[in-house]
Amino acid sequence: MAKTDVLTLAILGILRDRPHHGYQIRKLLGVELGPFRALSYGSLYPCLRRMVEAGLIEASGDEPGNPTPASSRRARIAYSLTEAGRARLTTELANAGASSWDDDAFDVRFSLFAHTDAATRLRILEGRRSRLAERLEEVSEGLKRMHERHDAYTAELQRHGLEQVEREISWLDRLIENERSAPGGDHHGSASADH
Repeated sequence: MAKTDVLTLAILGILRDRPHHGYQIRKLLGVELGPFRALSYGSLYPCLRRMVEAGLIEASGDEPGNPTPASSRRARIAYSLTEAGRARLTTELANAGASSWDDDAFDVRFSLFAHTDAATRLRILEGRRSRLAERLEEVSEGLKRMHERHDAYTAELQRHGLEQVEREISWLDRLIENERSAPGGDHHGSASADH
């Protein structure tokens, strides 16, 4: 999943329940989706414009050329989902393909788990865990090679990466267990916030 597709999915998720102005979207992305904390307006507004052109969202409010004195040009434009945008979000939420557990997409997909069915959540979590198990093996091998070369700083960086991957695998193991053991198939709210 390309970074722009991930941002599109994140925006669709933010607009799922109600319209927001551009600055509100940016703020919510920062609060809910840590990876987007540094998202600039220079990245956000072109994405919003592409989404409007694609018919996924619509913009309403004051025209950009007629700002009110107390507001910025963009502060008065509210963005909301169209039917096509809702359909795209529904399709994306049902997708548990390999791109959904990639580094760029996983946090966005995870933030939308409350709106994702239990089977899809479990497939994404298991896929992410599998991907990280592969990475753990690679980092472990890299750490062994660093010891052979006696490069203490690179070895320390490798060890740090190893610990991060081990921590995330442990977190995923707990989430997977929660998903598998939740009664009745309604798994909303079963995730812990240990990540």
